[in-house]
Amino acid sequence: MNKSLMALVLSAVAAAPAYAEEIPTLRVGWMIPAEEAKYLMIKRPELFPDLGKKYKIEWSQFQGTSPMMQALRAGVLDCSTMAPLSMAQAYLESGLESYIVAQHAHEEKGYFSPYWAVKKDSPIKSAADLKGKIIGTNAYGTGMYFRMLLWLKQQGIDYEKDVKIVETGFPASADAIRTGRVDSGPLVQPFALLAEEKGDLRPLFTLSEVQSPTVYSFEGCSKAYADKHPEVVRLYVKDLQRAMTKLLEDRKLAVEVTAEVTRAPAAMLDKYLFTDKDFTHIATMKPDTKAIQELLTLQSDAGFLSKPVDVSKFVRPDIMAPIE
Repeated sequence: MNKSLMALVLSAVAAAPAYAEEIPTLRVGWMIPAEEAKYLMIKRPELFPDLGKKYKIEWSQFQGTSPMMQALRAGVLDCSTMAPLSMAQAYLESGLESYIVAQHAHEEKGYFSPYWAVKKDSPIKSAADLKGKIIGTNAYGTGMYFRMLLWLKQQGIDYEKDVKIVETGFPASADAIRTGRVDSGPLVQPFALLAEEKGDLRPLFTLSEVQSPTVYSFEGCSKAYADKHPEVVRLYVKDLQRAMTKLLEDRKLAVEVTAEVTRAPAAMLDKYLFTDKDFTHIATMKPDTKAIQELLTLQSDAGFLSKPVDVSKFVRPDIMAPIE
């Protein structure tokens, strides 16, 4: 091999890893449940032409939005699932600045809303009957926990004096009610469906009574990353929209990938996923910033936030869904 050809080969070899490094990597946090668009991107990356070519994703699973806020603050993540309260608290308590870019799960009339249940034959019929009782929650400090506190406050119940609140988690909530560990506890899908099929529990109140429509979770990206790499965030948001569109067009695919990720039986998921027994899904994934603002105002007025939060601080229109 002559010297000029050898130089060309060496140049090409040296350039290969450099080219690979030029593809930007987005570090994304995710969790279970209600992130079907992400599940499709994780399990079927070949459906997204830009993924792996124009940008890459490094996925990390978390158990809730609060630890993801900590990871964003530490610079370990660039984007993640957020809830209105966790986003606001991270901003007020640690100075985390972020942008809302796409909406995952929300509730509106005609669709499923998480609810607190009691035994079917329980004498508890109203909020007043909860005085002196034990109420379960999925976990202290979560968005649903604070929504429950809002409901109690709206009903004239002092949640610090009139009731005792204990953690049950979602999977164990129904059994906690049945065994008397709690008098009322929270049900979300698929546990609500399973309880309804068994028929021994009944709803006491739904979170839609606090606010409807209401946003449960959305995608957010750190301001530091998004301002530096807006083109990467735009590619990501477009792929989230592409994923949601595909799932809405093919519910079987939604059930399939959700079963793969959650390891829940497909037959059970098929009973509610992407139906009116589920949260609402929209192809555009456009965030309902008005509903988010209304909820944060309710939480601020109730004292759950140290001061009011203006949602407009978390909006950058050019990277927010829908992106054409």
